[in-house]
Amino acid sequence: MCLELDWDALEIAVERNSPDTDSYLDLITGRILTITTGDPEAAINRQTVSDNIRNFLRIEPASSREQYRWMEKFVGSVVDEPLRERLIISIDGKGAFRRFKDVLLAYPAERERWFSYRADLLHWHIQNWLEQHETSTSNEPPWGTVTAPQELPMVGRPVVHGTEGPGEALRRQARDLIETIPAIELPTAIAFLEFLKQRSADAARDDSDDSDDSDDSDDHEKERDHDLDNDSSLDLVEPRIVTS
Repeated sequence: MCLELDWDALEIAVERNSPDTDSYLDLITGRILTITTGDPEAAINRQTVSDNIRNFLRIEPASSREQYRWMEKFVGSVVDEPLRERLIISIDGKGAFRRFKDVLLAYPAERERWFSYRADLLHWHIQNWLEQHETSTSNEPPWGTVTAPQELPMVGRPVVHGTEGPGEALRRQARDLIETIPAIELPTAIAFLEFLKQRSADAARDDSDDSDDSDDSDDHEKERDHDLDNDSSLDLVEPRIVTS
């Protein structure tokens, strides 16, 4: 089959990995139909797909686990050791994608390198998916010819799976410090920890205010990262990169 494909919408659908959203490629028009739970038209759109199942192909997004591995590989290629250490800590646990991008805001060159690397991987994923389903297009993608992304040079060395992650190491260090604090000082320590906890919760609820960028592309990135951070599969992933 040969379609005039809506490449931009397909790219967004492949990036977005949300348990509440399904996207389909219309094999007649080349358009992307996205169905989100809670949307007033969701039921109608699902019925449309069901009634014309042969005309729709469900889009397989790059999994949260796969995109997390991309992030790990990028972190391992960061030459600036203090930044690499901050990024290693940022990707530990739920909310990793948002924290990772927040750290990179202060490093525009590395931030641009990350977006370029991620885009190359997404475009390669899209091409392989189309080839797998024997789908050809009459219009070229706006990003041009796609080739297999090159492996990033690893500055940090991989961690043996199952070892203590950087986040757990810091939590253990914090617990050890708590044990040494006199009881009379503990209310102050607890109050400060509660403050940090609340600040993190506020940032997670309103991550649109924690970025210096306001262009449409970054708005899309925030939405996609929110979807990834809320994918329960990420809870099963442990960071596996440490500094050398």
